[in-house]
Amino acid sequence: GADGHLLSAGIEAPPGPPPVTWALFAHCFTCTKNIRAAVDISRALAARGVGVLRFDFTGLGESEGDFADTNFTSNVDDLVAAGRYMADELGAPPAILVGHSLGGAAVLQAAASMPHVRAVTTIGAPADPVHVLKHVEASAEEIASRGAAEVHIGGRPFTVKKQFLDDLRAQHMEEVVSGLDAALLFMHAPLDTVVGIDNAARLYQMARHPKSFVSLDGADHLLTDPAD
Repeated sequence: GADGHLLSAGIEAPPGPPPVTWALFAHCFTCTKNIRAAVDISRALAARGVGVLRFDFTGLGESEGDFADTNFTSNVDDLVAAGRYMADELGAPPAILVGHSLGGAAVLQAAASMPHVRAVTTIGAPADPVHVLKHVEASAEEIASRGAAEVHIGGRPFTVKKQFLDDLRAQHMEEVVSGLDAALLFMHAPLDTVVGIDNAARLYQMARHPKSFVSLDGADHLLTDPAD
């Protein structure tokens, strides 16, 4: 990973001939590489000839490091490091990036530093990483005064430091997205109650062509229904 921690990863490879290309998958905020959506999408891509590497960001899942010391920028740097690993160990850097939720915002940022990337897909991604602040708004005052606080996200405790919030506020998504030299696909559920559909509209407006939008009609944010 970006800070030298060993990150846990898994590869989904096509069952027959070698992959026609490789993709790198970024999971959602505080999730892991083993969340159902990441597994199902990776396996579906592999069945169609696309090899996929999915990994746990620093401090999450089976990866080393402390989540409290990470931030959005370190997630982006982890993606770039994973891309270098794929180039060195698999002999093929990722041509496709796929990101779910905050992972979608991260792959858009990472693509700017990965010249081999030709296509980026986001799933339920926020148009601005600062959207994540709503998960910690109840503890924002404590984080500001004490420098850190324990928050519960998805029923699990996480320590969030002030530097994490400051890093989110420092991002400039429009500048990055408008400058990407890659085909972009934004996928979003109209009824997403975690990251509203307006985020997809904003991302689409930021992006240059070629770009596309797919409505995930009836799906929830985490794509918990296998059909989705």
